[in-house]
Amino acid sequence: MRIIKLPEHIPLSLVQLAARVAVAHVFWQSAQSKLASWPVTLQLFANEYNLPFIDPSVAAPLATTAEITGSVLLFLGLFSRLGALMLLGVVSVIQIFVFPENWAEHLLWASLMLLVLTRGAGVFSLDRLADRILRREA
Repeated sequence: MRIIKLPEHIPLSLVQLAARVAVAHVFWQSAQSKLASWPVTLQLFANEYNLPFIDPSVAAPLATTAEITGSVLLFLGLFSRLGALMLLGVVSVIQIFVFPENWAEHLLWASLMLLVLTRGAGVFSLDRLADRILRREA
């Protein structure tokens, strides 16, 4: 029975760190692909993604900015809940309007971001460092 309970000794902060790094990597790579060939990115937003209510020339930079910013915030664990929320918005748009058939992959990303959103970035984060500094000054 002891072996079954062994995973309970894994610190939550390690799980939070792994979740942050995994999601940050996915969206950082996506943003880098967009930036590497901006004309192709604009064509994809105009012709394939077909987002309603927003012009492709606005949607492309908005999505790319959200991916870069959210990735950096999650990776560093700085304002990580905000970064997770931003990327949850990106995933929601992708799921609803672009690739609804990829729901399992989107659910995996969303699950990791919901962990960060609800439980924070964990011990290995700049959020934790800032919290400790601010508590000392208060």
